[in-house]
Amino acid sequence: MSRKRLAITGVTRSFAGHRGAAPMLALRPIDLMVEPGEFVAILGPSGCGKSTLLRIVAGLDQPTGGTVTLDGVPVTAPGPDRGMVFQSYTLFPWLTVAQNIRFGLAERGVPEAEQQAIAARFIARTGLTGFENHWPRQLSGGMQQRCALARALANDPEILLLDEPFGALDHQTRELMQELLLEIWDADRKTVLFVTHDIDEAIFLANRVVVMSARPGRIKAEVPVSLPYPRDWTMKTTPAFATLKARLMGEIREEVRKAAMA
Repeated sequence: MSRKRLAITGVTRSFAGHRGAAPMLALRPIDLMVEPGEFVAILGPSGCGKSTLLRIVAGLDQPTGGTVTLDGVPVTAPGPDRGMVFQSYTLFPWLTVAQNIRFGLAERGVPEAEQQAIAARFIARTGLTGFENHWPRQLSGGMQQRCALARALANDPEILLLDEPFGALDHQTRELMQELLLEIWDADRKTVLFVTHDIDEAIFLANRVVVMSARPGRIKAEVPVSLPYPRDWTMKTTPAFATLKARLMGEIREEVRKAAMA
C-alpha cells in the first residue's frame, strides 16, 4: 500500500503572454491534501487548469508559486514514485506491448528476468495476454490505454496520475476501462489522482471529488463519495448516485458556462 502523503500547498501557475501581452493566470492558489490510498477525482470544465495541476504533481511542469511535496519532500522533477497515464496514446511505436511495459524497469536497471516477470503479471492483469509481441499500431484504443496503464503500474509508483485517460474511447470501452481501473485500485490501493470532465466517471471511480472553477482554476468544492466498493455499472442507476450527480452538476454548471464565455 502507498504510504506517502501528497501535499499541494499554495500552488499557482501563470504563463507568459504572447508578444508582450499580460501573463495568463492558469491556477489561483491551490491547497489540496491527498492521503495514502485515496482515489481523488479532479473535475472541472475544459481549460480550468486541472491538467496543468496534474503535470505539476508529476514534475513535468513547475509551479509559479507554492509547493508540491510527498511526505514533505519537494517534487521538482519526474520520478518513479509517480506514474502517469495521458489521454493521448503515448506508447512507443517502435516497441512491442511487452517492451513498452518493461521500458521504465529497463531504464532503472532492473534485472532482465525480473522485468519479464513483472511485465507478464501486468499483461495478465490488464487483459493483454496473447498481445505481448504486438506493436501499438495493431491495438485498439482501449488496448493501448490498458498497455499504458500496465506500463505505469509496472514501476510500482506510490501515486498514479491519470489525465483523462479514457476520454478518447467509445462509451462501452470507457466503462470497461473504468471497471478495470477500479479492480486494480481495489487490489493495490495505490493513491490515485484522476483528472476528468465527466461527472459520472468522477463519481463512479473516486472516494472524493475535487471540483475546480473556470480559469483561473481554484478548488471550488470537495465532495466526498461514500458509495461502497467494489463498484460496478449498476451503481450508476441508484438513487445515491443520482443525488451525488445532481450536487456535482450544481457545483460545476456555472463554471462550465463561465469557461464557454471566456
